[in-house]
Amino acid sequence: MIKLFKILAVVLVSLAFVQCSNNKFDVSKGKVGKLTTKTTIQEIDAIFPNDSIVKILSEGEKGQFDISDDDKYEIYEKGGKHLLTIVPKEQLDSTSTIKSIEIFDERFQTKSGLNVNSDFQQINANNKISKVETSFSSATLFIDDLNATIAIDKEDLGLKEFSMQKVSIDQIPDLAKIKSLTIWFN
Repeated sequence: MIKLFKILAVVLVSLAFVQCSNNKFDVSKGKVGKLTTKTTIQEIDAIFPNDSIVKILSEGEKGQFDISDDDKYEIYEKGGKHLLTIVPKEQLDSTSTIKSIEIFDERFQTKSGLNVNSDFQQINANNKISKVETSFSSATLFIDDLNATIAIDKEDLGLKEFSMQKVSIDQIPDLAKIKSLTIWFN
């Protein structure tokens, strides 16, 4: 009987460990890994204790040149691989929650498998694209069920860069790759 309890305990601990390790890279609406809509900037160091955090702080709205660029917290794995870039809602405020997270590492993915290495066919098959907006260099897809935006380079669309030509979902080739994937926490 004691042996059965030991085996059961080992199995439960193993399952808990596997479950926790998977959560590290899960992406869903309001969640990227261990980051959620309630996470504050001051918690980032504790969430990524083994990773390097590069803090790029703005001058705030009352800075010398009145520049209102966002603060950025770039997370790098040991060895230099860029994982995430986190932007807070409020500049120069460690108690601020997160505004957005740009994902750079393919291990961060949704249940449907969407990650930075996905192509348009995978995106379109597993997500509802609510609208497409164009900029000079990319087409941005809006995915409301994730509160995410995905940029696709105009070069992958066969369009000239620096044109404001409108792009529809039908014009995007299945093999077009993601230029950037951002999850919004607002």
